[in-house]
Amino acid sequence: MPTAGRSFVKRRGGLVNCRGRRPAGLSVPRSVMVHEASAPTMTNFRDHHPRNAAAAATRRHVLAISAGLAIGGVFAAPPAGARSLPMATRPIPHSGEQLPVVGLGTAANFSVGADEGRRAALGEVIERLIEGGGKLIDTASSYGAAEEVLGAIIPPEARGRLFLATKLENADMASGAPELRRSLDRLRTGQVALLQLHNVSRASQSLAAFRDWKAEGLCRYVGITTTSDRDYAAAEAILRREKPDFLQVDYSLAERKAETRLLPAAAEVGAAVLTALPFGRRSIFRAVAGRTLPDWAEAFDAATWPQFFLKYLLGHEAVTAVIPGTGNPDHMADNLAAGRGRLPDAAQRRAMAAFFDAL
Repeated sequence: MPTAGRSFVKRRGGLVNCRGRRPAGLSVPRSVMVHEASAPTMTNFRDHHPRNAAAAATRRHVLAISAGLAIGGVFAAPPAGARSLPMATRPIPHSGEQLPVVGLGTAANFSVGADEGRRAALGEVIERLIEGGGKLIDTASSYGAAEEVLGAIIPPEARGRLFLATKLENADMASGAPELRRSLDRLRTGQVALLQLHNVSRASQSLAAFRDWKAEGLCRYVGITTTSDRDYAAAEAILRREKPDFLQVDYSLAERKAETRLLPAAAEVGAAVLTALPFGRRSIFRAVAGRTLPDWAEAFDAATWPQFFLKYLLGHEAVTAVIPGTGNPDHMADNLAAGRGRLPDAAQRRAMAAFFDAL
């Protein structure tokens, strides 16, 4: 029953209180656990999930099933032992600084303009991130109003606890400097933790300007990103020549090409790895709609499909952190749970990949 003194309403997915939270003790069977995928709608198509009617229809179908079963609850809870564990961290190779392994992507959900209601909900997402032991927030100058919204909703007292990353489209000083200044102004900060050159596509691209900005104290780390396998050769060449602090790459259980060359190259040069699109370019939840999480997932403390997908990535020793996008506080909390408890070993990861490929 709802907790006394709180107001609850019935929505798709079950009972929630006036802040969008669900009453404690309710859980949905794993077979109907559904999660929002990062499905951006902004400028750079290569960086985003394409919207398509089939994916949307599948998601609506699974949500409808969830609604029908939600009187019994919503999210499956992780094992008691895992719930009591702190968020895992991994070192940034070039510095040794520890970074929590689950962060937040903003491409899809944070470009909400001046809508105060939606901004308030996103503020709760950030609150859940911090409460759950996370700190990494990844955004970009090309993510619509996301930088501006983040600058407005991050509480001043929380800024020192966050690892804020953004991306620029321009690598040269002439074009990149004004873009960087605009990003810093939007984010209401004088320094970001990580500054990345977005979607590299030519092996000749240089990080010289980024290193100058790092020397000026405008960022603490520099990196590159790629979200298209046709650019992996260029990204690998830049990795090996420039040896950036970070590589961000599209990597999910459905799209594993980065495992072949890019992840080993990152490990060789000591680049920390962030996984973009960890739920796939097209929602991988479509593949498991109506399916029950396999019992053997309990061996690595995965209690929901999102945790299963994220733990697969975190089980790779080269991956530093995953950055799934969400605008839903409950989904943020569920994502964070993937960073607690056991992770799959190499044999378990092979079984996870074989299981997914057979769907």
